[in-house]
Amino acid sequence: MKWYWSTIGPSPTARSPLALTSVLFFGSGVAALFYQIAWQRMLFGWYGVDLDSVSAIVSIFMLGLGLGAIVGGWLADQFQRYRILLFSLIELLIAIFGLFSLDVIDATGGFFGASSLPSVVLLTFAVFLIPTCAMGATLPVLVTEFVDRTQSVGFSTGSLYFVNTLGAAVGAFVAGFIVLPRAGLDGLVTAAAVLNLAVSATAFVAFRRSA
Repeated sequence: MKWYWSTIGPSPTARSPLALTSVLFFGSGVAALFYQIAWQRMLFGWYGVDLDSVSAIVSIFMLGLGLGAIVGGWLADQFQRYRILLFSLIELLIAIFGLFSLDVIDATGGFFGASSLPSVVLLTFAVFLIPTCAMGATLPVLVTEFVDRTQSVGFSTGSLYFVNTLGAAVGAFVAGFIVLPRAGLDGLVTAAAVLNLAVSATAFVAFRRSA
């Protein structure tokens, strides 16, 4: 394992900031699953609970994440010296939307809940375009920063995707079995927003120190 790390991993001087970035991205993954579970529960009021509704909601989320990845890659290339700051601002944006997300879903559904299915799908995409794109933008922003430090695209992408996916898995478990039964949807999105704020603040402090 030591040989593997020394061959494709970062240098000893780069491991500490990369480890911190991995921890932050893990927390981001936890928060993202908190949001997804809460928002999906709320959207069932628009769609109903069946296979078609679940497919539509997941497809909208994946489309937003994909578009966000494109935007994040462009931002990472344009602002190479400020990638960690970009990550901090993205997490802050997600937190702000998250705090008001349940009210936004509830209010929007009250106006358009009786619309046709295609209209509801378009409406859902419009409501969640910004937060899902923001979530999708975090990976390319951090991957490009990792690549600059490790000089390994495979190691950087694999490591960050692993920690974010692990965070998502932990988030799904904690949300479903711990937070949601005790605190409900309001507590779930509040916990996610607090986690995003903590990640954003830590990333901002790290950026200031490195600058």
